[in-house]
Amino acid sequence: MSEHDQLGVPAAPEGPPTRPERVPHQAPAPGRADAVRDAAAHDAAHDAADDRPTPEGGDATAPWPDRMLPLLRTPTAERRLAPDPFGAEPPGAVEPARVLDLALLVGELLLASGEAAEDVEAAMLAVARAYRVHPCDPQVTFARVAISYQPGASEPPLTAECSVRRPAGDYARLAAVFRLVTEITAGGIAVQDAHDRLVAVHRSSRRYPARILLLSCGLLAGVATLLVGGRTDARAWLVFASAVVAALAGDRLSALVARHDLPAFYQFVVAATPAAVIGILLSFNGLHLRGSVVITGGLFALLPGWPMVAAAQDGLAGIYLTAAARLLEALYLMAGVVIGVMTVLYVGVNNGADLAAQDVPAGAVNPPLQLVAAVLLTLTFAVLLNTEPGTLPAVMLNSAAGWTTYGVLANAGAEPILATGLAAGLVGLSGQLMARYRGSPVLPHVTAALGPLLPGSVLYFGLLAFVRGQPEVGLSGIGRAAAMAMALAIGVNLGRELARLFLPAPRPAPPVRGAVRRTGGRHRR
Repeated sequence: MSEHDQLGVPAAPEGPPTRPERVPHQAPAPGRADAVRDAAAHDAAHDAADDRPTPEGGDATAPWPDRMLPLLRTPTAERRLAPDPFGAEPPGAVEPARVLDLALLVGELLLASGEAAEDVEAAMLAVARAYRVHPCDPQVTFARVAISYQPGASEPPLTAECSVRRPAGDYARLAAVFRLVTEITAGGIAVQDAHDRLVAVHRSSRRYPARILLLSCGLLAGVATLLVGGRTDARAWLVFASAVVAALAGDRLSALVARHDLPAFYQFVVAATPAAVIGILLSFNGLHLRGSVVITGGLFALLPGWPMVAAAQDGLAGIYLTAAARLLEALYLMAGVVIGVMTVLYVGVNNGADLAAQDVPAGAVNPPLQLVAAVLLTLTFAVLLNTEPGTLPAVMLNSAAGWTTYGVLANAGAEPILATGLAAGLVGLSGQLMARYRGSPVLPHVTAALGPLLPGSVLYFGLLAFVRGQPEVGLSGIGRAAAMAMALAIGVNLGRELARLFLPAPRPAPPVRGAVRRTGGRHRR
């Protein structure tokens, strides 16, 4: 990711931005009862105005995403000016250019951490309005963040933008920025203090050591074999160990390719090869080891889960350019996985490798084992996404609920795509509940919990059919895998919208340290 930069920002205009000013009344002269009554009515009117619902479309105690999203979906010219936010700095104390720079850095960090484009724009808008820099118009695309501010009809606009290179899932950084935006909207944080904290978040390292990340990568593929295979005999544990070794080898090869600054496409090609090679080798023996399960486990470890979810959310929100770019990125990464696996499968199948599709069960054959495997797969996935340790129990609980729902529906004879969509909807709704209760972003509670529902085995069936010379079956399998991935994203988005519309707002957060308190109808520090 490139360093934060600001392009095309002219000098700030003289004086505060154009907006309605609150003029404090002067003390009335003695004996003028009418002036006293007028002044009291003036203060009472302002106090009543502060108690009215905010123009963002909800109660002032609602979370800032709930207030910003309706406003963001309103045309810029129709957005009403925000009232004086409680705790914000007084008019003229903050230069608009500094606020735009702060909002730009917030957007850059959120987009680079894997947040959906609409939520990034909502955060940028919340920061700008908290410091009364409005009207503002944030714009987020796949690799660029921008925000513009119009001081007045006769003044030139201010525009700041920056590029975001190589976005990756980093949910600890995402949660830290989300909490900071919450504090900014609550008031009491100066622009420079907020900027310094964002820079510290930007420079902070990952929470988990490299050894833990490497171990999680191997365990993810190994646990996926238990999830898909549903067995615990000696052969199953040998397949488990083989998948772990294949994933570790793929990770090291991918890191070697990355050192030479090759695109991510080639990294995925190389990372997918060891699982396919080991799966082919396991099929050339008399122990009847299921090499297909090793390959399927390797696919679970390589499927681009969070880019697909983010792409679908952007598309459903109407941000089609960013959605198309993210979807194209996911397709390219998937193409790398397909090429790496199919090359090895072609060689193996043409030399007598036994990779029968019936080796992989289609339903839940061992529900207790597969439930435990689903929760462990979610745990390893969450660690790889750098999820905060305190969030891991909630994510695992959400995963258990989602996988249980999918297993019950699948065993009842429901269509896998429908079962996947309903389970994803439950994951999205419960993730919203958890996020609202904890005052944190939603993605850390949702993305990893969807890991067990990713269509790894369905994708494998499609690839195997292509290798066997059955293009119609192969296209059908890949189409079903794409439909299941879309069902995951739509289910999560639907759960999010239902939570925003029908769930009550949580109780207000405690006052922020150093916040500005209102006294006597005027702001005092």
